[in-house]
Amino acid sequence: MPGPTADLFADDALQQPAGREQIGEQSYVLRAYALPWVERLLPELRRVLAQSPFRQMVTPGGFTMSAALSSCGELGWTTDTRGYRYSPLDPRSQQPWPALPDALRELAVLAAADAGFNDFAPDACLINRYVPGAKMSLHQDKNERDYSAPVVSVSLGLPAVFLFGGHARSDKPQKISLFHGDVVVWGGVDRLRFHGVMPIKEGVHPRMGRQRINLTLRTAG
Repeated sequence: MPGPTADLFADDALQQPAGREQIGEQSYVLRAYALPWVERLLPELRRVLAQSPFRQMVTPGGFTMSAALSSCGELGWTTDTRGYRYSPLDPRSQQPWPALPDALRELAVLAAADAGFNDFAPDACLINRYVPGAKMSLHQDKNERDYSAPVVSVSLGLPAVFLFGGHARSDKPQKISLFHGDVVVWGGVDRLRFHGVMPIKEGVHPRMGRQRINLTLRTAG
């Protein structure tokens, strides 16, 4: 299986038609938005992962997450049996997380503005790696200090079905197909909506290999 920094990054990517889809009152899918940034993003992503490689984390309930995680920025999201939290240090190395790449910051700020959220200042980026079969259960992003800033989520690699629910876990979620280069932005009245990812289907992406990488940027501190 290709690793997360394999030379498959050098292959041509599938193109998706650009456009903006509204999925909530203050929530949008920006189709193909990140494609013009891929050539800048991937080398920076390699550098981040060389410093803080992917790892499987354990939830407070003792379950190992199926998605592998890393982070970059001033704060990184982490979980273990003591709980979910942000930390300025990578718990594996006890060193600061890698700096947030300039290209990723610029992409996130522009995407947020195009979705109606000006002055987005991300200080944390959670990087999730999904191989076929991996998923993310419905959850809310509630570890940030305030919820005034949006969440910006960039998809690379294999397609995924994004679950975008309501403000109660029992609310039936929308099922939204996401492709390489798509960016999802949600905030404002939608900031605490439940969301997740259905199990990734088997496949090989021509640019990223047998994986989906998701970059989720937030203002956490």
